[in-house]
Amino acid sequence: MAAYRVGVADDGIEWRERQRRAVRAHADADARQRAAEQARAAELVAEFAAEAARRGLRTDRLTATSYDGRRRYRTAVSGWYVDRARTRAVDTEGRFYLLVVPSSLRSRVLGSRPEPSMPPLVVGAGGRDGESLPLATLLERRLAAGDDWR
Repeated sequence: MAAYRVGVADDGIEWRERQRRAVRAHADADARQRAAEQARAAELVAEFAAEAARRGLRTDRLTATSYDGRRRYRTAVSGWYVDRARTRAVDTEGRFYLLVVPSSLRSRVLGSRPEPSMPPLVVGAGGRDGESLPLATLLERRLAAGDDWR
């Protein structure tokens, strides 16, 4: 009977180890997929910046909006807004920005210093309003609108 218990325990340990390996493999595959999507999105943004500059699209000094939407803060970043809400932009170096920041007195006085972020391949995915748009489409629309976009 002792041998039976050892065999059952060994099977349980082996099963748990197989499960751990499967979970790790799944997490690794997800991480690789996310990295590939982020690389593709960063490539699209860099291509947009190069094409916008080639076409001579006018750049703006970008502003950031407070989370509550009540205030706008100046930034030192120049580039192109890519959505009409002016919450997403690409700078002249080809970096993507989410221009929504916390309210602060410091930002009111000195301006906001948004950091570039990884662009999503699908803009608005998972949002409450249910509206999402492929990043490539958003950038193509912005290029097509030219300087008349506002």
